[in-house]
Amino acid sequence: MEVSLLTLITSSRFQLLLAVCTLLALPQLIFASTTRYYNFDIRRQNVTRLCHTRSIPTVNGQFPGPKIVVREGDRVIVKVTNNILNNVTLHWHGVRQLQSGWSDGPAYVTQCPIQTGQSYAYNFTIVGQRGTLFWHAHISWMRYSLYGPIIILPKIGLPYPFPKPYKEVPIIFGEWFNVDPEAVIAQALRTGGSPNVSDAYIINGLPGPLYNCSSNDTFKLKVKPGKTYLLRMINAALNDELFFSIANHTLTIVDVDGVYVKPFNSNVILITPGQTTNVLLRTKPTAPNAFFLMAARPYATGLGTFDNTTTSAILEYRPKPSKYYNITFPLFKPTLPVLNDTVFAANFSSNLRSLANRQYPANVPQNVDKRFFFTVGLGTSPCPHNRTCQGPNGTKFAATVNNISWALPDTAILQAHFYGRSNGIYATDFPVQPPFPFNYTGTPPNNTLVSNGTKVVVVPFNTSVELVMQDTSVLGAESHPLHLHGFNFFVVGQGFGNYDTVNDPARFNLVDPVERNTVGVPDGGWVAIRFFADNPGVWLMHCHLDVHTSWGLRMAWVVNDGPLPNQKLPPPPSDLPEC
Repeated sequence: MEVSLLTLITSSRFQLLLAVCTLLALPQLIFASTTRYYNFDIRRQNVTRLCHTRSIPTVNGQFPGPKIVVREGDRVIVKVTNNILNNVTLHWHGVRQLQSGWSDGPAYVTQCPIQTGQSYAYNFTIVGQRGTLFWHAHISWMRYSLYGPIIILPKIGLPYPFPKPYKEVPIIFGEWFNVDPEAVIAQALRTGGSPNVSDAYIINGLPGPLYNCSSNDTFKLKVKPGKTYLLRMINAALNDELFFSIANHTLTIVDVDGVYVKPFNSNVILITPGQTTNVLLRTKPTAPNAFFLMAARPYATGLGTFDNTTTSAILEYRPKPSKYYNITFPLFKPTLPVLNDTVFAANFSSNLRSLANRQYPANVPQNVDKRFFFTVGLGTSPCPHNRTCQGPNGTKFAATVNNISWALPDTAILQAHFYGRSNGIYATDFPVQPPFPFNYTGTPPNNTLVSNGTKVVVVPFNTSVELVMQDTSVLGAESHPLHLHGFNFFVVGQGFGNYDTVNDPARFNLVDPVERNTVGVPDGGWVAIRFFADNPGVWLMHCHLDVHTSWGLRMAWVVNDGPLPNQKLPPPPSDLPEC
């Protein structure tokens, strides 16, 4: 068959036009995922707060640390160089770390620490995540000053499932100590007592005007009237859950832990250490002649001491009319819940729901392969011989999962697992049920002594897991924010009192439960989560109150390799630190 030159030209132009139109329709094909490089220099920096100047560990001299900005699908390489005397690791909190468990970061779990003068390149890809996460140190209490935001933008061409904001602003909560927190926790572990609490909470590194010697150390959020702002909130505090509110303004929650949720309005936000929450702030249509306090204070349920202070920032409308420049405007203050308002905490948590639509489905495990029941709470360890201890009745404070208080190994568990050398490093007999059942939220047993060990749960690849975590009344019931590394999970149920294995599962939400990486086990209650163990490696799970982590409230999951190449843990990188 003969084909004319005109036909060939016309056909070629049509194919070219079709290709261009296809690329325009799918712009993410034009702007493919990229590799983002960061250099983190861990060094000390003098920082003054509350009239106290301290030399604190920082990344690149910044406090809080630098933000990482990526898009979903991007690869991230962060070269960390340790130029301080303390050992350091960094954790990329909430990042799934699919096939990159060597970059997760918890010391002696997935890696040995980066020692003075050493470097390590964390290398991971953001897969199926968008929103706000954060990075922080993951050894001892070093994260008190080593933390910063991870901002994950959607792929190019994919809009937010909520109104596009005029501007996006990170709001990072932390704690300030006038003394070295490493000395604080070291003394507490030596004496067995509770550690001294922080001297202030901070917003974006600043305590705010409600503290002495702090009026100039106040974060100001300057806004324009009639605009929508996306506040990316992160609780990087060491030991306290926080209530947060902005006077005379309503916030719309649209994302938690890097997962979109069904939007709902609230005047107050509850955010635990380890959690992130994105909210929309819609400013008033015209600039009011007033300032508005943004305030955060603790949600405290335990019997121990805590930092009972309030941090604050200022919401300020701009531009101010020139005729008002020399006028002092009134400052409106928000109303926050009482310190132990568990009813508000429960109601706020119950309002969180996944979008569960075609674009953002909630892939909740409908069937369960393995069920686990873990108690979480406090206990005691005997005082060493010829020592005086400051814990209950002369003992030392401890914290446990299923009455096992985690003993930190002296080498990385992930390496031992990969090379099949677990003997003497960790045991695989972590109890799947409490070894000593009792009335968990009733009168506690007289014997509060715990067991110690480095024990893990081993599950096959892609196991569907259901885990119920039960708070106990031993040494006082309290809320525990539990963080699971390497996974998101669905919060399918929660309640107060003892978990009822017969009646409570019937009320589980298997349609649109919230998807998180950190969840608060209710004060005197329980929470049920489900997830697929689809990420081979060793994954720490722990309370994100660092005092409880230090006392042993942590354990680990070992997920074995799957049969396919993309279901296996790759070999360790050549620059992995050695112990």
